[in-house]
Amino acid sequence: MRTALVTGSAGFIGSFVCERLLTDGFRVIGLDAMTDYYEVSLKQRRLDRLARFDQFRSVEGYVETPGLLMELFASEKPDVVVHLAAQAGVRYSIENPRCYLESNIVGTFELLEAARAYPPQHMMLASTSSAFGANTQMPYRETDRADHQMSFYAATKKATENMAHSYAHLFGLPITMFRFFTVYGPWGRPDMALFKFTKAILNGDPIDVYNHGDMKRDFTYIDDLVEAIRLLIDTPPARPADGDIVSEADSLSPVAPWRVVNIGNSDAVQLTDFIDAIEQATGCTAERNLMPMQAGDVPATWADAQLLESLTAYRPKTSVHDGVGKFVAWYRDYYRI
Repeated sequence: MRTALVTGSAGFIGSFVCERLLTDGFRVIGLDAMTDYYEVSLKQRRLDRLARFDQFRSVEGYVETPGLLMELFASEKPDVVVHLAAQAGVRYSIENPRCYLESNIVGTFELLEAARAYPPQHMMLASTSSAFGANTQMPYRETDRADHQMSFYAATKKATENMAHSYAHLFGLPITMFRFFTVYGPWGRPDMALFKFTKAILNGDPIDVYNHGDMKRDFTYIDDLVEAIRLLIDTPPARPADGDIVSEADSLSPVAPWRVVNIGNSDAVQLTDFIDAIEQATGCTAERNLMPMQAGDVPATWADAQLLESLTAYRPKTSVHDGVGKFVAWYRDYYRI
């Protein structure tokens, strides 16, 4: 039985990753700080769903706490690490940047130091499509330059990519960074557009539509994301031998067992079409309050997922229509609407 350490285990993505690994026979150590960035009761309900597995151990704590991850690595000796704990949200990073510094950068440093002392077989660290920043070349490819992040959140995530690369190079740690593209689905975060829009539409309240609706996102359904993560776990990068040439389509580092992989649906969906899907699923019409672009946001994201497919023979496939329908069904059930 392999042991996996999943940070952010009570989070939206983390809880689904834990459930998948437990179902596949892993022993899972879940670490989460249970912060009140959004309703803690939702996080607790996610953990309650994992408690049915005997091989799940839940630990409460902050990843940035000095020595906490070192103690977990020393006692549990994880074979696989999936690092999802982070302060998320572009807009909140403008209000409280220190929180992002501590959780995202210091927390990742603590993780890398623990892995340096007790090396796992493969580490997978979450990044974000926001790391592409001001890049206008689409679809985004992992080998594209990503030098001009538009928010402090994105800057911290890009910094963790660079930090991880240095540890991969110096200490031979196999690390895969994966960049998410607007993940959504049941049990999602209340600060995300789908959750907020669904709540408002069902309540008959107006929704704020930024950039007057002229936004495109590569919406990725949670089950597709988890499937990709699970397959990538068994595809650790290896440092190329001296003189080997890395394919131009591969982000594999020439000097370290490190690569970055996009996980997206490879489909840029207009925000207005996304709202249309919510209206169809709820049977209600949205009152749209058209707003200007918010600071730190980008008008479009769109993933090139060819590297993911070449590594795993898998490509995300859930349509927005189907994914939104599943979320709205969950939302009605969860809130008894």
